[in-house]
Amino acid sequence: MSARDSRWTVRELPDLRGRVVVVTGANSGIGFEAALALAGAGAHVVLGCRNEALGAEALAAIREKHPGASLELVRLDLAELASVRRFADLVAERHARLDVLINNAGVMALPHRRTADGFEMQLGTNHLGHFALTGHLLERLLATEGSRVVTVSSLAHTFGAIRFDDLHGDRSYRPWLAYGQAKLANLLFAYELQRRLAAAHRSSLSVACHPGYANTNLQMGAARMQDARFRERLWQLVNGTVAQSTAMGALPTLYAAVAPDVEGGDYIGPGGLFELFGHPVKVTSNRRSRDPELAARLWRESEALTGVSYGALLPDPA
Repeated sequence: MSARDSRWTVRELPDLRGRVVVVTGANSGIGFEAALALAGAGAHVVLGCRNEALGAEALAAIREKHPGASLELVRLDLAELASVRRFADLVAERHARLDVLINNAGVMALPHRRTADGFEMQLGTNHLGHFALTGHLLERLLATEGSRVVTVSSLAHTFGAIRFDDLHGDRSYRPWLAYGQAKLANLLFAYELQRRLAAAHRSSLSVACHPGYANTNLQMGAARMQDARFRERLWQLVNGTVAQSTAMGALPTLYAAVAPDVEGGDYIGPGGLFELFGHPVKVTSNRRSRDPELAARLWRESEALTGVSYGALLPDPA
């Protein structure tokens, strides 16, 4: 079944035995649902989780539904480059292949915070951490025929802009605009990675997706951080009333990860009203996200900030 049929579900997942998949942020939300479905289809799933206790609970919940699931929990804090490096080194040491890397973990509209390396928290976690992780795992990905990097973005990319003169919000910070910047960065990275893979004649694919409006804990993060209980309860009420289920929200990620008609540079999202709800289809992101000059500039900046270069394996196509 293809995305054009617009009714794709987890029942279309192929047999994934022998495949190795990494899912970041796998202890809750979209990441958990993706890990659950992929493990159920036979993949060996590496759960990358910042909170190991919550990760262990997620692993146990998956095993309860799929007793024979092949799972592995490894600590991963995308807001700390040293943790990203340790995670990638462990995965590379344990696995000779990597079929799918799902760059899923993220934070949303937080008050102004810094990562361990001094980056604005949303850009640092959502984009720079995943940029570094993909770079560290690139050798394993390229060694695996037809591997995929799936980067989860958001409809919020539409109001995002890359503020190179104030990337980390030192002069001016608005939580939602910073979130938009990070989600636009996810798309710019995904498309630029595909350009470089194609230019180097590699079989690996870079694909992007978004979940639409799904009922997850992501929206509550800022409220909990600020102990804003009324706002947290309001989000819970709205999510429970309006949003689609987390499992539905994970379908674009799963489609991007395994569907046979997916091509490099595709963007997968819900096919319903305003891309907020529905089964996964191929959708279109805005013009800014497709700007190759903007993407190349962000790539160079990301290499400088993280110290991670893809050059040895994927030379700059320019």
